[in-house]
Amino acid sequence: MPPSKEIETTNMKFAVKTWCKSGRARVGLLQFKTTTIETPALLLTTRKGLPAFISPDHLSFLPSPDSRLLQFSPMHFMEGPNLKTISNIGGVHQLLGLQGYGFVAVPRDSILSLPECYSSNKNGASFETPCGRFLVKPLEYIKMISSMKPDLWVSLADEVPASVTAKRNKASVDRTITWLDDCISLKPKDAALFGSIVGGCSVEERKRCAQEVAKRNVSGYYIGGFGLGDSIDERSTFLHAVTDSLPKEKPRQVCGLGLPEEVLQGIAAGIDLFDSTYIYHLTLEGFALVFPLNGMCKHDVSDPQLCAMASDYTKINLKATIYRKDASRIVDGCMCYTCQNHTKAYINHLLNVHEMLAQILLEIHNTHHYLSFFRLIREAITEGKFEEFRQKFIQNRRGHLFVASLTASELETSLR
Repeated sequence: MPPSKEIETTNMKFAVKTWCKSGRARVGLLQFKTTTIETPALLLTTRKGLPAFISPDHLSFLPSPDSRLLQFSPMHFMEGPNLKTISNIGGVHQLLGLQGYGFVAVPRDSILSLPECYSSNKNGASFETPCGRFLVKPLEYIKMISSMKPDLWVSLADEVPASVTAKRNKASVDRTITWLDDCISLKPKDAALFGSIVGGCSVEERKRCAQEVAKRNVSGYYIGGFGLGDSIDERSTFLHAVTDSLPKEKPRQVCGLGLPEEVLQGIAAGIDLFDSTYIYHLTLEGFALVFPLNGMCKHDVSDPQLCAMASDYTKINLKATIYRKDASRIVDGCMCYTCQNHTKAYINHLLNVHEMLAQILLEIHNTHHYLSFFRLIREAITEGKFEEFRQKFIQNRRGHLFVASLTASELETSLR
């Protein structure tokens, strides 16, 4: 399939450069005034504009430009500087001193700003935040966006969990489309707007929502409603139902797919941007990513105790006693700042004395490792080997899970 024509708004340009020979996976180029990112790409989750454990001076330790796309929720700023102050400063870029980064404003995240579907109504979406529960109406939301001046922003959506009734699910689609029309009529002139697509666990509602949003004048699409109790086995059907209804030349973003297998599933369906808290939650719990990258980075998993603790072979728990005297790096061959300068034993010590430096070092490694995973995916698509890459990764994971389950069972028997 030939490269698509370039889609351009005042603040954003997007073009598909390479399509997978068989399937929907693609490599694109997303350009903002501040930065240029190759897709498929990961949006780094932030709290009030910065990754939770990384200060601005540590951002330089992450791969560039892959790490220059930051997701934030406007709801995070409900406590702190008021909107007028943020606007007078010049928006989030000036507020945070990160002029060379791209900022993507998304109403929902999975850390601080959770949608509360039973408190939402036709006037606005309800969110649970550290400041309490808030009902956010489209006009109020647009005022936030206008003050914060992100490079890209997502329209307000009524996201619902998989457990809601068909009637409530239909209402969520109707509200989301109505709010999108409100956002379009009120939106700032220079902003790139992604239209939200919901529909819960109904293929028909997801198709209906996607078809309606595709009729609107938006720069791209945000596919929501995942990670809220839905089944991973059904996601491929939902994703394909949505992407089938969308124009191929515009970018697609998804929220709620974070595991490596889920990312590969999304890319196979034609997704370009991933908004996920996967790295944050790993780091918070003291886990480090160790899964092989193209066979170049390997971690010793021959010890049965280690197999039991890192049962899925993607991560290890650095709080575990087994690492107290381990002088090796997290991943041999990893070029991140953490692996180049520190050992598992040191990070184990920091974790067990509750020193925040542990999370800083883990966040740097985990982000570096996962961004490298995305880079390898892009290379596989460009070389026409994405499906081979995907199947090999999944088969290796299944094999590792099987071996780990046997090893854990043997270990449990020996301890009796």
